[in-house]
Amino acid sequence: MPEWLVLTLAMVAACVVVVLITVLRDRTASDDEDPTETPDVIEYMTMWIGVVYAIVLGLAIAGVWEARGAAQDHVRAEAQALHEISERVRVYPPEIRDRIREDVNTYVGHVVTTEWKSMTDHNKVTERGDELLNRVRTDVTDYEPRTDFEAQAYQPLMDQVTAADQARNARADSAAPTMPGVVWFGLIIGAVITIGMILALQIRRTPRELILAVLFSALIAFLLFLIWDFDAPYSRGISATADPFLDLFPEATR
Repeated sequence: MPEWLVLTLAMVAACVVVVLITVLRDRTASDDEDPTETPDVIEYMTMWIGVVYAIVLGLAIAGVWEARGAAQDHVRAEAQALHEISERVRVYPPEIRDRIREDVNTYVGHVVTTEWKSMTDHNKVTERGDELLNRVRTDVTDYEPRTDFEAQAYQPLMDQVTAADQARNARADSAAPTMPGVVWFGLIIGAVITIGMILALQIRRTPRELILAVLFSALIAFLLFLIWDFDAPYSRGISATADPFLDLFPEATR
C-alpha cells in the first residue's frame, strides 16, 4: 500500500472517529445539559496532557530523524572507505590493482541492487554481501608489498577496509525499526487520551469547534505517521538512500 494512502487513511479515520463520537454525544445528551459548564479541573488537565504529549511526540520525531540521519552517515562512510581503497591501490601492480577494484565494484553493485532491496523488504543485509566484502579484505591483506612505496600504502588500505567493515555493520544494525513496541503503545494510548480529553470539554456545540477538533485529530495522526515513516531508515518514504555508492561508483551498476 502506498505511504501517501496510509497517511490519508489514518488522518481520515481520526477525523471520522471524532465526528462520530461528537454526533453520538449530541444525540445522547440530556436536554438539561449545559455544555458551557465544563469544570475548570478538566480544562487544566486537558492543557497539561496536551503539553506532555506534545513533548513526547517531539522527542519521538527527533529520535527517529536522528536515527535516519545516522543511517545515511553509515552509508556515506562505507562508500567513502571503499572509494579510498579503489584509489589507493593504484600503487600496486596492475593485476593486483585491477582485481581489488573489480571486487570492490562487484560488492558495491550487490549492495545497491540486491542488498538494498533486502534491507527494504526484510530489514537486514545479505550473507552474499558479507562474502563479497571478505573477498575485498582478502585481496588487500594477502598481498605482500614488494617495495617501500607499496608498504607505505598497505596499512592505510587496511584501515580503510576496517572502516568499510565497521560502516557495514553499523548499516546492518540500523536497518531494523528503531522505535520499541512499548514506545508505540505509549504514543497511541497518549493520542487516544489527548483526543479523549478534548472531547471531554464537550466539543459539540458549533461547527467551528468541531472543525478544530477534527483538525487537531488529523494533526496527531499525521505526526504519528511521520514517526512511523522515519522509523525504518532504509525502507520507507523519507529514507536513507544509496546515492553515496552511486555517486562514487557510477560504473558499479552497469
